[in-house]
Order: sequence, then structure tokens, then C-alpha cells
Amino acid sequence: MKNKTTRRDFFYGAALTGGLALAACNRAGAPPAPAPADNAPADLTLRIGPVLADIAKDHTISTTGYNGQAPIAPIRLHEGVPVTVDLFNDTDVPEFVHWHGLIVPADVDGAPEEKSLSVPARGHIRYRLTPQPSGLRFVHSHVMSMSDTNRGTYTGQFGIVYIEPKNNPGQYDQEVFLATHEWEPFFTTAEEMEDPDVTPAEKARKEEEDKHSAPNGWEIGYQRFTINGKALGYGEPVRVKEGQRVLFHILNGSATENIELALSGHQFQVVALDGNPVPHPQMVDVLEFGTAERISAIVEMKNPGVWVLGTPHDDDRRDGMGIVVEYAGRKGDPKWIKPQHKAWDYTIFGGNNSAPEPVETITLSFGKINGGKGGFNHWTINGKTFDENAQPRALGKGKRYRLIFDNHTDDSHPVHLHRNSFELIDVYGKPTSGVMKDVVLLKGYRKIAVDFVPAMEGLTLFHCHQQLHMDYGFKTLFNVTA
Repeated sequence: MKNKTTRRDFFYGAALTGGLALAACNRAGAPPAPAPADNAPADLTLRIGPVLADIAKDHTISTTGYNGQAPIAPIRLHEGVPVTVDLFNDTDVPEFVHWHGLIVPADVDGAPEEKSLSVPARGHIRYRLTPQPSGLRFVHSHVMSMSDTNRGTYTGQFGIVYIEPKNNPGQYDQEVFLATHEWEPFFTTAEEMEDPDVTPAEKARKEEEDKHSAPNGWEIGYQRFTINGKALGYGEPVRVKEGQRVLFHILNGSATENIELALSGHQFQVVALDGNPVPHPQMVDVLEFGTAERISAIVEMKNPGVWVLGTPHDDDRRDGMGIVVEYAGRKGDPKWIKPQHKAWDYTIFGGNNSAPEPVETITLSFGKINGGKGGFNHWTINGKTFDENAQPRALGKGKRYRLIFDNHTDDSHPVHLHRNSFELIDVYGKPTSGVMKDVVLLKGYRKIAVDFVPAMEGLTLFHCHQQLHMDYGFKTLFNVTA
């Protein structure tokens, strides 16, 4: 899989099975372009089907992917330019294809809860969508896996979607697209790795709650880890030259894992989160990603050598979570230098403007019902697991709402709002402004406040992006009306 392009590459040249060619321009917000005739070629084709992926030496994974790839090669589109999409399903089960981070109508968003179009087993659908907003987005399966780890985001049905902005300053020499993933999932009784930033009070609260609840239910572990579908040391390295400014676009394509990544001997200048430029780019040693989060960061290549870009967790890096970065003219074994831990802080990228008053503040309290030995944990929002027959909460299009994410569990939750971006207003008691996201990682026993203005009418799903949490109740619906 090609993992890098230069600014000199013509961006329509992304190689995709089925081809990619964009239709005539139609600005976002304009009436939708008429759908093409059934016999006209599509601008973008995704074919869902079985894939044999060579992820390491003498190690092949059997999975489901798009266009014979796992993950699919980066898809590059133009902001505001409509595309006709063909979806073919060569499997024996219905599928949903979700355009994560895009502002699109509910019927093509790819979420069953929103009554989106499904791709029938051995079937085909075609529709039209307008890619917006610009930046680093994401495409993936949105089926409910439940206990079947051969479905949903556990598979190879995912990949980067990059929406080229109308105005791109191009202040870098090379772009590199990286997507992480874990393979060969298994059920385990081990709980999520303890957060190193947990406070003594939070730890004591967890210990007290454990005395009065059933044992923790099943969690998910993995045997193999990859970046761009290859384990560390197996795929092609990222090749750079001394003096270059390299823009890394990185996606956490995991089903359940929150991760950290560092590039030995270098720092990242974070310029965008979830595809949206940040008000104040900052230098960091380690990037932290909740499931489905994306980070765009520039690295100045001024430390020649052969280095590892990988996770600080030694076991996961040993099992593949990393990629080699190789300077021109340099050879040898890649070097790894463990970075010092520092708590990830979204607010360093934000401003200090006061947020306008919302028309309504909505608190979403997250809870957990332990599944006990041999069972699955269930997850609640305001004391209830998701009920598809419940009346969705009504919101008004174009009005400003404040959501308070209140985590009453010790788990970290990467929570995602479909078909919208939201602005971080307060993170763990620290006010901020201007940081726009569609996923935010909420640590245990903490609160985050966000504001959003519903962009389109229709059903809008909110959920935890950890597949196991979403499947077992952690989601709710809004209904946006004019």
C-alpha cells in the first residue's frame, strides 16, 4: 500500500480499484446534483469482499476489506465536489459503509440507527454525496458486531479519506498517510490498561465501586498490530530526506484500542485534529489517539538516521505497532528511544475566547453495568442502554447546543457525533475554544463540554467508538428538524 505522496503528485492519481474521477463542481450547500444514469460510470467504487492480507513475514490474515485491500489506499476527494458512489457487497451479510467525519445526509451516512441505506448481501447500491468539510476523514464499516469479531471495525473495512481543501498553502514537502489497526482479536478477562494519569481519588473510587458490583465482563485483546496493514519491520519504510518538512496524517483505525505514537529523535507539530486546523499548533513528543481520532502533524527531518515511529508500549511495538522512518542514504537497524510520559491535553491547541450561550445544555452521563464472569458489560447513557424504539431527542437545525459528557466509569471513552463537528468548550475543568472535532477521548471519571450547531436535518447518532461499547448499549439518537 502506498503510504506517501508529495505535493507534486496530482491528487487524482490515488490508485483505487474501480477508479476515481470526480464529477462537475457543485459547492457545499448548493442543491444536490442529479444522480447519474445507472449505466454511467461511478466516480468512486467500493467493493466489500474477502481479503488475504500479508501483515508480517509468513503471517497472512483472512479478513474483509474494500477493493481487495485492508486497509484501502487513501481516498482523496475535493471539498464541495459531488461524487457518485457505487457500493458492491460480495459477502453473504448486509453491510453499512460510514463516511466518518463528513457532513452528509443521514440516508448515506452508513449508520443503521439513522435508517441509512444498507448494502444488501451480494448486492449493490449507488448514491451521490458531496465531500465536506475538508481535511482528514475516514471510511469504515458500521455494522453491529456483538460477539462476532469477524465483523465491523474488527475487519479490514476501513481507510483514510482525505478531502482536499479549496485553499491549501502546501507548507510541507511530503505527505505521509498512516492508519493503525489491530488483528486477531480475542476475548479476555483482563481490564483496560490503567491510565497513567489517573488520580489517587479516582483510583480509590474505582476500588470502592468494585466492592459492590459484579466482576468485569469480557474485554478484547489482540495478537497482531500494524500500520498501513504491515507489522513493524515488514512493510516499506517511510523514506524521507534531511531538511524536509513532512506532514503526517495519522488515523487510529482500531475497533477498541486507544493508542499513543512517538517518532524517536523527533517532535510533532500538531496542526489539525480530526481533520480540522487547530487555532494554535503545538510541539509534542507523543501523540495520543482515541479510537477513530485523527491527527495531522508536521515533523522537521533534521536528525538523520533510521528510526521507529511506534507505540511507547513495548509489548505492542514488539507485536507490530510501528513503522520505520528512513533518511536517504542511511541504513541499519532502526533505533527506538522511549519518550517521557506527559498527559495529553487538548486545550493547548485551543484559544481563550468565550463561547456563545447555547439554547440548551444537555448532560450525557455514561455508566457501566459489569457483565460478570463469562458475560458482556453493558453501557448506559443517563441510566439507559440504547433502545431503538425510544423517541430520539429533538434538536433544531442551526441552533447552538452544549453537550456535557460526564463519565461515571473508569474506562476511557472515545465518543463520536455523526454528521457534525463539535467545539471543545471545557476539558476536565479547563476552558478552551476553537478546537473542532468529531471524536473526543474522555478519560475515566472526568467531564468534557462541547458545543455544536446541527448542520443538517435528520437522525444523528452519538456513540462510543469502541465497538464493544457501542454494540452493548453506548449510543443515543438525536433528531434534527428545521
